[in-house]
Order: sequence, then structure tokens, then C-alpha cells
Amino acid sequence: MSNNTKHPHEHRNRQAPARNRAIETVLTHQGRKPGDQFGVVNTPVYRASTVLYPDLKTLKNRSQPYVYGRRGTPSSKSVEDVITTLEGGKGSKLAPSGVSAISCALMSVLASGDELLISDSAYEPTRMLADGYLARMGVSTRYFDPRIGGEIVRMIGKNTRAIMLESPGSLTFELNDIPAISSAVEGREISIIVDNTWGTPLYYNPLALGANIVVHAGTKMFVGHSDAMFGTITCDTAHWPALEETHGLLGLCAAPDDCFLAARGLRTLALRMKEHSTRSIKMAQWLEGQDIVQEVLHPGLTSHPDHDIFVRDFRGAGSLFSFCLPRANQEALAAMLDNMELFGMGYSWGGFESLILPIDLKKKRTSTVWPNDHQIIRIHIGLEDFGELQDDIAAGIARYKAAM
Repeated sequence: MSNNTKHPHEHRNRQAPARNRAIETVLTHQGRKPGDQFGVVNTPVYRASTVLYPDLKTLKNRSQPYVYGRRGTPSSKSVEDVITTLEGGKGSKLAPSGVSAISCALMSVLASGDELLISDSAYEPTRMLADGYLARMGVSTRYFDPRIGGEIVRMIGKNTRAIMLESPGSLTFELNDIPAISSAVEGREISIIVDNTWGTPLYYNPLALGANIVVHAGTKMFVGHSDAMFGTITCDTAHWPALEETHGLLGLCAAPDDCFLAARGLRTLALRMKEHSTRSIKMAQWLEGQDIVQEVLHPGLTSHPDHDIFVRDFRGAGSLFSFCLPRANQEALAAMLDNMELFGMGYSWGGFESLILPIDLKKKRTSTVWPNDHQIIRIHIGLEDFGELQDDIAAGIARYKAAM
């Protein structure tokens, strides 16, 4: 074959710039380079530690795309490219879990003596990291009302260096007003980090609203099949050097097989999110009409206190929300949950299967008091027949009511 002869699959790598493409097209095509893989549609799993160099000059300059398995492979890059495009960031790094992604993001902007502010509705492992490990490393943490908005300026101290948001919070579903918070800290050396697992970049773009770093428990919506642990971190240009360095120093890397599973999940994310969004709002509306249900915590509902922010900043809803029942004994709770036919009890969410969990906020809020003593039930709406899911919840609520 002459030097001028193209590989038979080379043309298949040519793609228009992602910015000119719809999200569905980006998810389907970006990160895949069949021309580099002998025409194979999906990027194969690259299980690698050692990567060989062709000569001493390349070794010394590290002037090749991949230098060591921990520092990246085609398997990881295929996912990073997609996430970076969707989030509109400078670059992305992958982690072996959502918690490790959050840890990396926080460590990239914090040092001993700094202060971290966290929304009081944040993911419990984020609180545990801050109150445990970060505290031992000399980082102090204070929690604030998730609905604080621009009033957060009153909490900022001379050592405040980062604000951790989760919008909505994955238990009580308050939304953070990122534009207001961003405006309040403008001109200060304070980084805004947002957990965007619920809305995903398909429906919510924190960087465009004023955040600096976005993290995902990719285990959930990105993977989408409840079969891999995964995390992602994406940031703006100013934060990229520190994030890249911290990620490398911590030795974080997502397993190649998990990268493959995440890449597979991303291909169908747009279709799944449409179903999850439609179903979760429809289920939330139905639950609002049930006599025993005292409140439904879903920002997509017009009754939600933050619905105006939802309409302004979001393009759709996630799969997860909560509803509130009158407080009852454990026997009533067990009668409901132990006999669900389709909703399984288990942590995480975002997969094809529906999930249900009882929520206790006693140890999960420190700066704000939840205004009632309801029994909170959190549900993830999966992809089963909607009518059968509705029947399962209705039967569970009936059992709960009968056992009160």
C-alpha cells in the first residue's frame, strides 16, 4: 500500500464539529473512531498498564497520545470527549465512582486552612467526605440553605474557597440558583462545583450558568444499566490545570471495562432521559392527586417552590423524586416496601429498573430544619410499563394506609 493510499475506514472518522450537531447526534457519534479500530463501530476495551514508545525522543518528550494506562487510553478518551462536549467545558477526567469524582474536584481547589460551603441538601457521601477527611486535612465546612441564592454572600468568609452545590438535592429536591450564587461571588477566588447527576448535561448545563466544575455519578444516568461504578469531572479553562494535576496525583482512573459500559450507556442517554423525564413528571402529577400523599417533591411540578428556576434553567427532568406520607410505624413502612412487586429497594438510581427507598433526614441536614415530620419515600422511575408501575405504588400506599 503506498503512502498516499488511505486506510479503507479512514473516512469514517471524519465528523462535523460537535458544536454544529444536535445532542442526539453527538451521543451517537462522538468518541467513536471506527477508522482507528479497523472499522469496528464501538471503541474496544483497552486494558493497559504499559504503553510502549517507539524511540527515546518520544519517551523523553512523552509526545504520543497515550503514555501509561492510568493516564488514559482510547477507552477513557472516548467517554471524556463526549462529556466535555455535552457540558461545554475545557476538558473532563474520569473516576472510578461518583464519590471519587467529587473528591477529586474538591481537592483540586482546596488546601489546608480553606473553607468549603455546601448546600444542606447535598449527597450524603459529600457531607461525609467534608466532615471526615477534609476536616482532618484542615479544611473547614459550613452548610447553607439550598435556596439561599444571592444571599450566600453573607456567608462568605476570608478563607472561603469553594461552594459545593447539588441541584436538585437528591433527597428533598430543592434547586440551587446558580446564576445568583455565581453573581454573588464574582471577582472572588471561589470555585463553584455542581453535582449534575440528576439533570445530566442533556437537560442542565451548570457551566453555562456560572459554575466552574461539574461532577457526575456516572454510575447512574450515564451508565444507565446498574452494572458499573463510574464518575466524571468537567471544568472550565481556568480550573483545568489544577484538575488535571490533582487527578494524576491521586492516581484516579476508571476501569477500562467500565469506560466501555459508560460509552455504551451514553449512546442511548437521550432516548432514556426523554422517557425518564416524561414518566417522572407524570407519576409525580398522579401522586399529587392521591388523598394520603401530603406533598410531592419534584421541581417539574408547578406546585414546587423552585419551579420557576426549573423552567428557567432546565430543559427536562430527571428520573428521581420523593413524595411524603403521614408518619407511621415501622410495620406500616415494611408493609408497603417489603411487598412491592416492581419497585426494588436499593441504593443508587438511573438504571432501567425502578427503585424505592424510605428517607430519614435526621442526620442529613445541619443548617436547615425540614419543615414537617412526614415519611419521605424516594422513587426512581424506570422503564417498565407505566401503568404497572402506577399500580405497584398504589398497592403499596394502600398497604401503608391499612397498617397505620
